[in-house]
Amino acid sequence: MLFFTGIDHPALAVRDVDALAAWYCQHLGYTYYFRHEKPVWMLQAPDGSLLEIMPTDDTARPTRTTWTPGWSHLALRVNDLDAAVRQLDAAGVRWEGPAVVAIGGGRVRTFFDPEGNLLQLVERHPVERHPVERHAQPDAP
Repeated sequence: MLFFTGIDHPALAVRDVDALAAWYCQHLGYTYYFRHEKPVWMLQAPDGSLLEIMPTDDTARPTRTTWTPGWSHLALRVNDLDAAVRQLDAAGVRWEGPAVVAIGGGRVRTFFDPEGNLLQLVERHPVERHPVERHAQPDAP
């Protein structure tokens, strides 16, 4: 029996909840969905997915790369990577490097939001997929 139907939302702990929520709305196309008094913002992407922006505690921010253990980044799908890059260039984002071939096809470019959180823009186009060999699942305990 399947108990879950998908990911409801990722959450991002930040120093300035209102400022970063406004930045995501202004530059990444999110809209305000719900605000809790803590303060916490739930934002909605154009595809209906949600993103939680919540306050951070006093824990020091670790240095991260794309390959640091644990949750790594938030990848945002775009239809035109070059146009999205131009738009974010105008907003003054800091890029990690140039666009590269994305794992699974397409192109990807990594950048940082104003608080230093790692994000990616991903452009994918329909391609012929090769069947993936399915492996037997281990027996449940």
